[in-house]
Amino acid sequence: MEPSPAAGELGAMLRAAADFASYPGLHSDDTVRQFLERCPLPKLLGALQSEADVPGMVETVTECLDKIFSSRYGASLLPNYGAFIQAGLLTDSKQIRKLACKAVLHLLDKAEDGAAAVETVVQHNLYPLLIKCLIEGDEEISAIVLDTVKRLAQIPKGAEVIFPPDGQGSVQLGKVAAQSSSLARIRILSLIAKLFTVSSYTATVIRDSNLLSIFEEEIKDRRDMLKTLSALEVLYELVEHPHSNIFLLKTNLLQLIIDIINDSSADSVIRSRAASVSGRLLSSADAFTAIDKSCVTNLLVAIDRILKMEESKNTDEIESALETLGLIGTTSQGAHFLLTSSNVARHVVESSFDRQGRGRQLAALHAFGSICGVGRQEDQMKLDSEAEENLKRLVYTTAANSPKLTPSALLLSVLQQDPDVRIAGYRVITGLVIREWCLREVCLNSEIIRFVTDPTMETTKLGMETRYGCCVAINKALSSSHLLHEASLSELVGKLNDAVKRGPYLSDRKRVEARPVVDTAERF
Repeated sequence: MEPSPAAGELGAMLRAAADFASYPGLHSDDTVRQFLERCPLPKLLGALQSEADVPGMVETVTECLDKIFSSRYGASLLPNYGAFIQAGLLTDSKQIRKLACKAVLHLLDKAEDGAAAVETVVQHNLYPLLIKCLIEGDEEISAIVLDTVKRLAQIPKGAEVIFPPDGQGSVQLGKVAAQSSSLARIRILSLIAKLFTVSSYTATVIRDSNLLSIFEEEIKDRRDMLKTLSALEVLYELVEHPHSNIFLLKTNLLQLIIDIINDSSADSVIRSRAASVSGRLLSSADAFTAIDKSCVTNLLVAIDRILKMEESKNTDEIESALETLGLIGTTSQGAHFLLTSSNVARHVVESSFDRQGRGRQLAALHAFGSICGVGRQEDQMKLDSEAEENLKRLVYTTAANSPKLTPSALLLSVLQQDPDVRIAGYRVITGLVIREWCLREVCLNSEIIRFVTDPTMETTKLGMETRYGCCVAINKALSSSHLLHEASLSELVGKLNDAVKRGPYLSDRKRVEARPVVDTAERF
């Protein structure tokens, strides 16, 4: 028990603590050391343990202590106060429990010796108490615990606290989840997702511990819409991590997600998020070696069904479906599959030039650009002959069935729309012009060339850079094409070369240089 300061001394200490806590930034180690010489740490901690009824005392002291522990010097003192941290994690006071959670984070984050900091956690049995705070605390405390446990996992000895080599730790996350409320299970899923991204070691342990099955259980039970949506949101964040696909695709998760997309009774918001998760799962090249192709085919059939619902008023679901196809098409394997194993890619091409819905058109254009190879390595942009022939056929068929009649007219119609659509159009052209047939369409349309070479066309940084990237792509494709030597294109070649040399930001407008002006004394 830390000594409680006397009443007069307490008032002076609280005033000093309030001043110290009010400083907007981080205190230096020297400032913290000087403050603790005036207000010793044992007395500050004693104030929290005292029964003095002083309004605002707990808030003031906890804010002051957080400032102290936020410094490297203050954090270095924490191993001596493991018992206080332990008591703080067990208290009913939200402010003190929050301080204790942050103290563990500071201990792990600023320790010069990570192993010694982990030893403090083990010695005072802090990890099980952190999990208890994760489950029972409010949103703010839960978020702090997530960051704290993730930091613990980033220290080699700390990962063994969470996942003991013998598998017999005091906290079995799977068992805790099974005995917890819906909210607590979602928080445990969030913790698993954070731990999964720490390293391949933690990801492997999570897989081997069968903790990914908790995601399956939460998604499979669709009686509670909010619970299912929350689980999908956590999964959506998890699948963003590079090595997640290989682990997750070896579970039943993708099939469960397909079941949700196919479930007409499910809320469209849930189906949309499920589609987005599936897109991220299949957005890596490794995905197509880790999964049965029939499962991908089933997914595309489900997405095709959504996109065929022409009467659907739910534009968000349509846009999510198109974005999913774009994610799948980011790799050459995915793009090839879209163009050769299904007719679903036609929705992307047709919607790219359909002005009936702006959001749908934008989603389609971005997806189309990804399928065409924007974002892939240059040597992977073009696909095999079958996929390339199907892509060409889709574009020419869409043009023939529209009032524009030709691909060049379709592409020009996109550039003539608002800036967001035009930027997406530049992206599509950037991907398409490596194909000789599209390069010819673009080069024979002087208006398209005017758009991509005009430095005053765009006013935003993104717009300027995307326009310029498109101009560079056309110029590069042309330089290695036999079209370069066609006399009718000589003026166009010069225009493109000049535009490339000019760069993305320079304008043709004449700039007026500032010049000093000298006035006579009579003016004043």
